[in-house]
Amino acid sequence: MELYLLKSGSILAILFTFYKVALENTSLHTFKRFYLFGSLLASFFIPLITFTSYIEVSPIVPIYSEVSPQSNYTEVDQTLNYWPFALWTIYCLGVLFFSIKFFRSLFGLIHKIHNNPKSRHKNFIYILLKETIIPHTFFSYIFLNKKQFENAEIPKEVMLHERTHAIQKHSLDLVFVELLQIVFWFNPLFHFIKKSIKLNHEFLADRAVLNAGAETSDYQKLLLAFSSNAATPSLTHSLNYSSIKKRFTVMKTHTSKRAIWLRSILLLPLLSVLIYGFSSKEIIQKNAQTTELIKEKATEAEVAEYNKLAKKYNAVNIENRIIPLKDLKVLETIYKKMTDAQKANAEPFPECLTPSPPKPPKTPDAPKVKKDDKSAIPTPPSPPPASKASKAPSADNGNLYRAAEAPPAPNADPVEYIKELGKRGATFYIGPHKYSEKEAIKMVEKSTNEVTIDVSNYPTVQLGGC
Repeated sequence: MELYLLKSGSILAILFTFYKVALENTSLHTFKRFYLFGSLLASFFIPLITFTSYIEVSPIVPIYSEVSPQSNYTEVDQTLNYWPFALWTIYCLGVLFFSIKFFRSLFGLIHKIHNNPKSRHKNFIYILLKETIIPHTFFSYIFLNKKQFENAEIPKEVMLHERTHAIQKHSLDLVFVELLQIVFWFNPLFHFIKKSIKLNHEFLADRAVLNAGAETSDYQKLLLAFSSNAATPSLTHSLNYSSIKKRFTVMKTHTSKRAIWLRSILLLPLLSVLIYGFSSKEIIQKNAQTTELIKEKATEAEVAEYNKLAKKYNAVNIENRIIPLKDLKVLETIYKKMTDAQKANAEPFPECLTPSPPKPPKTPDAPKVKKDDKSAIPTPPSPPPASKASKAPSADNGNLYRAAEAPPAPNADPVEYIKELGKRGATFYIGPHKYSEKEAIKMVEKSTNEVTIDVSNYPTVQLGGC
């Protein structure tokens, strides 16, 4: 999350800087309106783009060991981290503050609409207020001074200016940015972007008045007469004095087609750099046996779950330690995803003793028979049919037909080597748990680590790294 916010904030800062330098003082007001919203959307979605690349890796090479691996156990002190709680508390307080500010302004406008006389004109509703105010607009509602409206003292250019805000639905832009500012209140860029959006709305309304035939000098004098620094609701558009100088400058500006094309072309390499520099990259390893996704690291929740289980089983003496298969799979899955730093700060992996192979029953001494006496030894049964005698011993048939053969020579392919061991009567263990030949092959194929095949206690075969 922290990385996403940093990327998003950086993208927004770069795009907004480009706007201030190359676009704000141009006459491309409609394009600038969409550019500012496109900048917000780009800052949200570019960090979510992921480019995937594939690399070929060599197959897993088994390592054969005559000695069972020994594990070193280190006690790690677990300390509580209060920073996430403190940061989330501050963030929620900020969201609460800006939410109250937004809804207070919204409900103030609704109160004025319901508690003052109205005058409908086509698609507009004039809200007539007794107090002295500067004209301002919220959606299709235009707030005016009642006395000035009834005495026709408000110039038609000012009325056209406010109606343009309503026609072009500029209030939708402001409400959207206000909601974003509630969520991302900690990013000061949203405050400046909101000011730029409101200023560009004034450029659009000024252009509509001038295009209707008003003289630039006369219109500028009207703006000076009706402008004020009096506070108006943040969700409305008003003739504010602080933006007059910038608006007068832009009114006289005409951007050439050549400048328009140049600025548009500059956007393409800028977007390319942002997409390449702030998107995510994933590497997928492929080989003949398995395809696995390389992940960055285990999440905090996964590490916490691993520590809980590992601490529980490490508390039991290793001679009496028994880990259910369900918990063992959870421990192994999370441990494989953990980075070296996470492993160093986590509980040691709870190993189990490898069970000793069962001892064969002691063969009784053959009875002695004197000369000319009949033997008390029963006649041995006839050998089984050829079809059964040729059946290979395995963990599934319990080696019923003949004794397990010596282990085959090591094979570079762990799957093929397990098949050869299975044909010769081997039994397979991962930790204290016994697996059939098919199950062992599946575990090896799914493994993302280096697989070890220990045949030191053959016909018991211990698999590691699965």
